[in-house]
Amino acid sequence: MAAFPEGKSEERKHMSIPNGSGASQGQWGRAWEVDWFSLASVLFLLTFSPLIVYYFIMSCDQYHCSLMDPIVDVLMGNSHLSDIWNNTPFLSWKAANIYICWVTFQVMLYILVPDFCHKFLPGYVGGIQEGAVTPAGTVNKYEINGLQAWIITHALCKFTGNLFYDYMMGIEFNPRIGKWFDFKLFFNGRPGIVAWTLINFSYAAKQQELYGQVTNSMILVNVLQGIYVLDFFWNEAWYLKTIDICHDHFGWYLGWGDCVWLPYLYTLQGLYLVYHPVQLSTANAVGILLLGLVGYYIFRMTNHQKDLFRRTDGNCKIWGKKPQYIECSYTSVDGTKYYSKLMISGFWGVARHFNYTGDLMGSLAYCLTCGFEHILPYFYIMYMTILLTHRCIRDEHRCSSKYGNDWKRYTTAVPYRLIPGVF
Repeated sequence: MAAFPEGKSEERKHMSIPNGSGASQGQWGRAWEVDWFSLASVLFLLTFSPLIVYYFIMSCDQYHCSLMDPIVDVLMGNSHLSDIWNNTPFLSWKAANIYICWVTFQVMLYILVPDFCHKFLPGYVGGIQEGAVTPAGTVNKYEINGLQAWIITHALCKFTGNLFYDYMMGIEFNPRIGKWFDFKLFFNGRPGIVAWTLINFSYAAKQQELYGQVTNSMILVNVLQGIYVLDFFWNEAWYLKTIDICHDHFGWYLGWGDCVWLPYLYTLQGLYLVYHPVQLSTANAVGILLLGLVGYYIFRMTNHQKDLFRRTDGNCKIWGKKPQYIECSYTSVDGTKYYSKLMISGFWGVARHFNYTGDLMGSLAYCLTCGFEHILPYFYIMYMTILLTHRCIRDEHRCSSKYGNDWKRYTTAVPYRLIPGVF
């Protein structure tokens, strides 16, 4: 999961077996072409992403979370941009030092904390784990200790406080310091995601301070998003097979996105509920909880089916039956031929990215906790819909280039991406 990312790629549905001989259907690498739309999207994000973060936080701080009132105020002459800017808290050395200490603390946990959870948590996979085969044919090793870092951080609670495309998406594929410190894994999983639940807890505490109670909507946000964060760290080893690690390069997209975009904008529901506390009816609260839990179940079980299929090379049962699959092959840059199996059973036979469908159901549940008074809390579901739809297209472009005609056979067997019969 990354901020812009969040990533669960098509790569995770297959088991790859190398073979040094044989012809290829095309070499596998960075197949996503920088077309005009991609470049325009990159320029837009580089230019406006910081402004979007600022605008949303300012709207809540100065205009009670209304997205339109600041614009109307300025256009009507009731306020000036300078007034809005002057009412914005300025960067202080104290804030900068707190954030530096926060990141430094997470770096220390990433480097120094050994994996101990596997000793008393059955089913948890930690320690040194291998990632997916890169386009160059290498396999990187990673230290998996995110769950320990999350537990330690929350136990302490004292640390609360073309050129454009290359800069945006990064040039280095697997930047590392020494043998174990991996930039992509660290920035994708530590400063932003560990802070996610900590920030939500602080919003709940602020509600208690201001109103003398924590609303059921705030509790739902903390519970549903907390489940998602815990799932990320419990299955951190699985994350090594996602699009963020397997295919994305390390650049502004992952670095800034996970350190700033994620902790500020993924917690918008909690921030909104501080300014606009919502006490849901029992029926609405139960309905939202069920939507979030069903979405999580689909998300987790879809990924579990893929992981089970990959680990057993298809020698398993999915929904009580031996899974069906499409056999395919591809060739890495070094000329090694690999064989893969793309599963078409279980949830992976319902849609090609059904894990994204579960993810979107959960995202919608977060937003629904806030009611319908303002559109701001619904930015998250709109953003995730655009993000995951784009990931579908980008991922399938890469898979089509990688597998060739085998990919066409797969899309014929599983014709829909996210919603059966619709898309």
